[in-house]
Amino acid sequence: MSLFRQLWLIVIASTLIAFGGSFVASMLTARHYLEQQLAIKNNDNASSLALSMSQLDKDPVTIELQVAAVFDSGQYAVVRLVDPEGRTLVEKTGAAETGNVPEWFVRLFPIGSQPGHAQVSSGWNQFGTIELISHSHFAYRELWNGAFKLLGWFAVAGGIMGLLGMQLLRRIRRPLDAVVGQARAISERRFVSIPEPQTPELKSLASAMNAMVLRLQAMFAEEAARLEQVRREANLDSLTGLANRAFFMNQLAAALSDDDAAPAGSLLMLRLADLAGLNRRNGRESADEVLRRLGRALDQATAGRPEAAAARLNGADFALLLPGVNDPARHAEKLLHALNDLSASGLLDGEQIGHIASTPYLHGQEASNLLARLDSALATAETQSALGWHRADSDGGPLATSNADWKRLLDGAIQTQRLRLIDFPVAGNGGQLLHLECPLRLQAMEDGEWLAAGSFMPMASRLSMTTELDLAAVRLALERIAAGAPAVAVNLSGESIREAGFRARLYAQIASRKALAPRLWLEVSEIGAFQHFDEFRAFCDALRPLGCRLGIEHFGRQFSEIGKLHGMGLDYLKVDGSFIRAIDRQPGNQAFLKGLCGIAHNIGLTVIAEAVQTAEELATLPELGFDGATGPAVPRN
Repeated sequence: MSLFRQLWLIVIASTLIAFGGSFVASMLTARHYLEQQLAIKNNDNASSLALSMSQLDKDPVTIELQVAAVFDSGQYAVVRLVDPEGRTLVEKTGAAETGNVPEWFVRLFPIGSQPGHAQVSSGWNQFGTIELISHSHFAYRELWNGAFKLLGWFAVAGGIMGLLGMQLLRRIRRPLDAVVGQARAISERRFVSIPEPQTPELKSLASAMNAMVLRLQAMFAEEAARLEQVRREANLDSLTGLANRAFFMNQLAAALSDDDAAPAGSLLMLRLADLAGLNRRNGRESADEVLRRLGRALDQATAGRPEAAAARLNGADFALLLPGVNDPARHAEKLLHALNDLSASGLLDGEQIGHIASTPYLHGQEASNLLARLDSALATAETQSALGWHRADSDGGPLATSNADWKRLLDGAIQTQRLRLIDFPVAGNGGQLLHLECPLRLQAMEDGEWLAAGSFMPMASRLSMTTELDLAAVRLALERIAAGAPAVAVNLSGESIREAGFRARLYAQIASRKALAPRLWLEVSEIGAFQHFDEFRAFCDALRPLGCRLGIEHFGRQFSEIGKLHGMGLDYLKVDGSFIRAIDRQPGNQAFLKGLCGIAHNIGLTVIAEAVQTAEELATLPELGFDGATGPAVPRN
C-alpha cells in the first residue's frame, strides 16, 4: 500500500473516530438534558394538578374528571391519584409511543421519564398523592432530529477537512515526488538536482542527494577536462591548435568514405615559404607567431562549418578541408590576404611568402590521389609568383542542380515514396547483433540510382525539408521492426529535432505503434545535439517514456561537453570514425578513448565505435572499453 494511501486512511480514520466520539458525547448530553426537562415538566404539571384538585370538592366524579382532563391532553403516559394508604383512587395510563423514531435508536439511547409527585390536600389533611409521567416520544423525536443535524454538520465539516487534507497532502507529495524522481533518475544514472523543499525531513534528504549529484558532476567535469587535454595532445598541433597530420588524414578519409558525408567538396593546402630561413633570420618566437596567426586564419575559415577541418600537416604545410564547398575561391583569397598582412607587418620577409593550392573532390575518391594532385598544383603555384594560388583541375563533379530542381526532386521522392533504408550490422564484442544501423536512401528519379544521405540531406536542410525525410525514415524503421527485425537505428537531423511540431508528430507516430518502440534506436549527430541542446533535451524527454533507445552519433569532437549528458537519460554513444581509424597504432587516442568509455559507462551509456576499417582496429576496441562496433570490419552474419 502506498504511503499516500496510508495517509489518506489515517485521515479518514481520524475523522471517523472524532465524529463517533463527538456524536456519542453529544447524544448522551442531549439525552440527559431531555430527561431533566421531562422530570421538571412532570413535577411542575403534578404540582399544578394537585393544587387544582386541592381547591375543589373531593367527590369521585370531580376527581375523575380532573384526572381525565389532564390525561386526555395526550402528553402523559400515566396520571395516577393514590391515597395516603397507598390505594389507587384514579389511574389513567396509555401505551408507550416512539413516533417515527426507529426502534434501534430508542434502544441505543433510551430516555427515562422520571415521575412527578405532588400532594393533594383537603383542608389541613392530606387527601392523596398525584403521580404524573409524561410521554417520551416528543423527547425521542427531538433527539432523533438533533442526531440528523449533527450528522449533517459533521458531513460538511468532514468534506471541508477532506479538501484541506487533500491540499496538504498534495503540498507534501510534490517535494516527496521530486525526491523520489531524483532517486529514480540516479538509479538510471541520470544525475539531476532538485529544489530543496521546506519540510525539514525532506529538505535534509534532498540536500544530501543534491550534494552527491554536485560531487559527481564535479568528478565528471574534472575527468572530462583531463581527457579533453589528452585528446588535444593526441590530435591537435600544440602551437596552432589545429588538427595534426594523423587526425586530419582520418577526417579526410571519413569525408571521402562515410555514408552521410557530403558528396563533394574542396581541399586546400597552404605552404609557408622558407620557414627555416624565417626562423634563422627573425628568431623562433617570430616564426612561431607567424604560424599561430596562420592557424587562426585557417580556424576562422572553418567557423560555422562543424564538418570542416583545418590542420597543420608539418612545419610549413597547412590544409583546409571544406565539405560541400565546390568553389573555394573566397576561402583561398582570405588566406592570401592573411599571408599578405603578415608580410606587410614585417613578420614575413624575403622574396617568397607562401602559396596555396586547391582541388575539388568527390565522395569515394582516394586520399592519396587528391594529395598528389594538390602537391602538383602547389608546385605550379610556387613557380608563378611570390604569393599565389593555383586551382587544380577536377576529375569531374556532381551534377549542378538549382534549389528549385532539388525541391522538385525531393518532393517527388517523398510523395511517391521513393525512399528506403539500407542496413549495416552493429555488433557487440561477442559478435552478437546490437541493432541494424539503417541510413536513408533516396531515388532521385524512377529507375534511377539510390542516393546516399550525404547527397541530398544538405539540400534538404537548406530547403527546410528534413522533417518529412526523418519521419519517413522512422516509418520505414517501424515497418522493418514489425516485419521481424530485432532492432533498427535511424539517425535524425538536428534541424528536425529543434522543431516542436516535428517532435509532436514523431511522438504520435511512435506512440501509435508503442509495442515496437523498445526496438527502435534514434540517434542525432553530435553537431545537431549540441547546437540545439535545449531542443535535444526536450526531444529526449518526450521520447524516453515510449521506451525508445536514444543516442548520439559521430561523438568525440565536442567531448568537453559530455558533462551536459549526465542528466539526459541517453542510452548510447557512437564515437566518430576519425578517432577509430588506425587506433591500434595510436597510443594517444587510445588513452583518450579509454577514458571516454569510462566516463560514458559511469553515466550508464553504451559506447559503440563507428567506421571500423580493419580487424586490428576491431580487436583493439574491447581493451579500450567499447561495447560494440560498426563498419566494414564488422562481419555481416
